[in-house]
Order: sequence, then structure tokens, then C-alpha cells
Amino acid sequence: MEPSVTREGYGEPARTPRGILSRVRDPLALLSAEFDGVHDVWRSAANMVCVAGPESARAVLGNRDAVVTEASDFYRTRHGDFGPRAAQLRIGRAARALMRRHLDARRQELPGLVAELLAPGAVWPDAGNLLVLRHLRDVLLHRDAPPQLRATVGQIIHRAVLAGARHRYSPPSRVLFRRRAQNVLQTEIRDRQRRSNPTLDARDLLDVVVGESEPEADPKDLAEVYLSFLFAAVGSVGFALGWSVYLLGTHPDSLAAEPSWTVREALRLWPVAWLFARTPSHVQELGGTQVGPRDRLAVCTYLVHRHPGHWERPDEFVPERWATAVPDGAYLPFGHGPHTCAGATVTMRLLEDLVGIITRDWRLSVTHDGAGPQVGPALAPPRFTAVLSDRTGSPGRR
Repeated sequence: MEPSVTREGYGEPARTPRGILSRVRDPLALLSAEFDGVHDVWRSAANMVCVAGPESARAVLGNRDAVVTEASDFYRTRHGDFGPRAAQLRIGRAARALMRRHLDARRQELPGLVAELLAPGAVWPDAGNLLVLRHLRDVLLHRDAPPQLRATVGQIIHRAVLAGARHRYSPPSRVLFRRRAQNVLQTEIRDRQRRSNPTLDARDLLDVVVGESEPEADPKDLAEVYLSFLFAAVGSVGFALGWSVYLLGTHPDSLAAEPSWTVREALRLWPVAWLFARTPSHVQELGGTQVGPRDRLAVCTYLVHRHPGHWERPDEFVPERWATAVPDGAYLPFGHGPHTCAGATVTMRLLEDLVGIITRDWRLSVTHDGAGPQVGPALAPPRFTAVLSDRTGSPGRR
């Protein structure tokens, strides 16, 4: 998935439209109130141009006609887009292959992890993030990685990936931690660059980033690309799992739905990557609105996915809609075009496996305080408690 959990909490600039999350108390509510279901592109009170129409959103994200200056979210660093494009493609292919091998080899472990980490009860969305971390930890870093590196990656997850984590630390603390973490990551990257052997299989995603990049690639940029993988895997996938569990628990009549329907519908209603920032490359008309290089575009997939002109009952959780054809043009949970999330297929498989285990092996109930989503660079579920009991009605087994 796209790394919608950005490096902002880690001390990096957010990838959402500049300043919107700090200037507007509830940007999701603001944009939803402004969208009238008719005008697909408009100038928002948040000092940006919002894009909610599927056609315009695909034109911006696909960027086939070079309408915007940015090409990618995943490979964007402080120095611009990481490249060259050939390296991006190599990294994507190698990462997918590594993930598939891992999921194939460890798929049988998932029921045990659900029993151990989620039963009899767990507090979400952290529970989903930590389960995904546990399942993918050897992909993120191989078992023989230096202890300091493993500890640093764990700290990054707890300080920057978990929902609301950045608010638990002061800005000076985040900056200091970022410097320490970057030093540890860059030291390891330089060491792996020196030892890189293209004939050996990648042991983890850091090997993928180093081995498939150009030999002269800057370790600072490679560290940012690796962090994109870390945030996408643990953050975005964990939040997507949380939304699926939350929606099933609050809509018990849908518990019998196919896992694939549930996951797709959860990503439609609550796309984790809900806002993509872009800058127009030249003066042009977009969805009836004139925009130019001084504008900041915000493609809001949350609104695209609820567009009343493209979806029936757009604000309702209806997993069964996925039993038949859906308007694919209005469904962009992984972006669109050449830079669509490279791990989309792998992500969906893991999510469907986990949702299938929970609904097949357990009785699920959810309690929450009625709070709305946790809105930031990522669209995370509200905090809730999910209780799992086995099919006999006894407390969740361990």
C-alpha cells in the first residue's frame, strides 16, 4: 500500500497538502461539507484545490499527460522523487517477490497469531498494526540484523507509525530521535552497499532497497525509501485491517460476507491513503476549474469513493456490492496509473486471509465510544476494543 502513514511523526515533512492538517482542525469534515456531489473540483476554504471526481482524480494520479510535477508518493524524498524509474521498478518487483515468498511460507502461522495477539480481546487499531508487524518482522529486517538496528526500527514504529503516536512526543524529542534513527539506518545501509552481492537473494526489504538501487545512491534517500516500506506495511496494512474489523463488529449482519468483499468495502469507505498532494505543472483546466503551478491539488479518495454519481448508498457499509461489477474508475485505494502501489495484490491477500480467519474461527464483538476516525496523513480507525470468543462461546483461546 501507499505509505499513507507518513514520516511526519518521525520528523519528516508530511506528504499531505502543505499545512492542511495543522491549519484545519478536522480536514475530513471540512472537505466533506464543501463537496456538493456536483462540482468535482473546487477551491477549498483550506487554501487548496480539492479533487473529488473520479475522472479528474485519475488524470492527476495517473499523470499520463504530465499535468502535475510529482510522479510518486512512495518514492518521494526530501530531495525529490527517488530514481531513476528503472530502480523504482526493480525495487517494486523484488519487494513483491520477497513478500510473496514470506506469505507463502508463513501463511499457516496466521491463525496462531490471531489467537495469541487478538484473543480474548485487544485494543485497536494498535492491535492490527502490531499483528502485521509480528507477521512481517523477518521481511522488514532479517533475524541476523544488528540488535541496535532492530531496536531502532521498533522505536520508529511505536513513535511514528501507530495512530496518534506523534502526539505523545514533543517536537524536540522527535527531531532528536530522527537524527539518531537516521544515523543507525544510514550506517547499516552503507555497510550493505559495501557488501552488496547481486547474486544473493534479498533477506529483507532493506536488502531490496540497497540491492536494486543504483550503486551511487545516497544512503539518506535509501533510508527514506526503506521507511516508506516500513510505514506502508505496518501502518497502512494495519489500519486497513482495523477498519475491516471495526466495520464487521459494528455491522454484525455482514459477518458472513466474503472476506474479499469486506476488505474492499472497508477500503472504499475508509481509504487509509485518503489525500494525495500534487502540484500542477502548468496552467490548465481540471474538472472545470483553472489551476496553475501556484496551486496545491488535493486528490481526496475518501470523497471519490463516496461520490453519489458513481456509487449507490455511498455512505453505507455494503460488502455485498462487490459480488457484482463495481465502478472501478471510482475506486482508488492504492492510487492510480504507473505509480499505483506496487504491493496492492500482496496487501489484499494478507488482509483477506486475516479477515477470513477472524470471521471463520471466532465470534467477534466490538465496543467503542462513538468517536470518529483518527484523521491525519493516514485515515486510521477510532480506538475500539474487539473481543474474540471461540465458536462454542467460551473465552478466546490462547
